[in-house]
Amino acid sequence: MLRYACYLLVLCSFVVAAKPAERIVALAPHIVENLYAIGAGERIVATVEHADYPQAAQHITRVGGHHGIQIEKILALQPDLVIAWQSGNKQTDLDKLIQLGLPVVYSEAKEIDQLAEELRYFGQLTAREAAAEKVAQAFTERLLALRKQYQNSRAIAAFYQLWPDPLMTVGPNSWLQQVLDVCQADNVFATAQSDYPQISIENVIAAQPEVIIIPQQQSGQANPSVAWQHWPSIPAVKQQQLITVDADLLHRYSVRMLNGVADLCVKLQHSRAQLTVNKGEK
Repeated sequence: MLRYACYLLVLCSFVVAAKPAERIVALAPHIVENLYAIGAGERIVATVEHADYPQAAQHITRVGGHHGIQIEKILALQPDLVIAWQSGNKQTDLDKLIQLGLPVVYSEAKEIDQLAEELRYFGQLTAREAAAEKVAQAFTERLLALRKQYQNSRAIAAFYQLWPDPLMTVGPNSWLQQVLDVCQADNVFATAQSDYPQISIENVIAAQPEVIIIPQQQSGQANPSVAWQHWPSIPAVKQQQLITVDADLLHRYSVRMLNGVADLCVKLQHSRAQLTVNKGEK
């Protein structure tokens, strides 16, 4: 008998199954990616909007998104496991699934390092333990290598433009604060009172970041923007240190996130070098 149980900071229902999960409803894009990463992607019978990686995931049946899920459609698919994301799914919907007798577990880790444990957990749920262990070890080794590579880099004052309208950034306990730490980026809003504060242009001017990081979604839709060139009193604007990163990598709790972290670190290194050159030319 296989028991679906909790680990670390993951909250989950305790249910018992006679065999590993074969028909999974994955209610977040990162859950889909991580299941595919361990070789269990073909077991996903339904997912949500924006679950677009890998390419095979684009053909999975959709049952809703952050606005809500289609309970009846999920029931018709007869899943033997639902993996949900409390931060991205409505709790009332999840409670309804549980009330209807569906086994529900949650992917809700808060630390980058915990991704390896999530992969192992998914391996247990699908009897893909060996494959999951291999992927988990590779992830941990790469994360450690990135931290070591940039641990002695000069801290650079950075503003992460999480969203342009309304203007939002990331605070001390956010997922992206950990990403910035890997690259030795000094978040100018690290002492904010919330993890995802709404701010103003005046706040950014006062913070004086050396670099502005602008995430862009690769969905094909137009990304809203801020005309930063209108505020040359911001060092990042004056020195033309506005860098773009892939939101689909950095904003998802998946194995691919380290591709996004590596890209961000390289771009910040380039900004450090350019700022040094500009300073020497004065």
